[in-house]
Amino acid sequence: MGEEAMVKEMLTRQMIEAGTKLIHFLDQAHVVVTASLWLYKPESTIWRLIIASPEVEANGPKKVYQKIQTILSRMREKHPGVGLRDISVVESDDPIILLLRVAIRTGVGISGIRFSKNTINGHFIEDAYIYRMT
Repeated sequence: MGEEAMVKEMLTRQMIEAGTKLIHFLDQAHVVVTASLWLYKPESTIWRLIIASPEVEANGPKKVYQKIQTILSRMREKHPGVGLRDISVVESDDPIILLLRVAIRTGVGISGIRFSKNTINGHFIEDAYIYRMT
């Protein structure tokens, strides 16, 4: 019998830099970002840029996606590597955010913490690159 090989998509330097710039521009636009990270989704073999914000609770995800799209359209030429299709906005108390906060706190700046093959409270995290976790 043949085995299916799952090929993990790589988190590239371009993706990391684009994520950093997006968080920077969101900060400049006064969009409150309480957590942000690239999270590897092994079931779909893709990376998602997760952005947690109280604005998702207050105004709904559509408004936050609109703000992000405006910023992405301005940064696309200089900083390709991330599109709206790569991003998920979540509430600040999203289960994955709460789980990661148990292990990591970064403060309000933009960090670069690789968090790979770790278990938190019985939940396995395959791979993540954390910018902010407050």
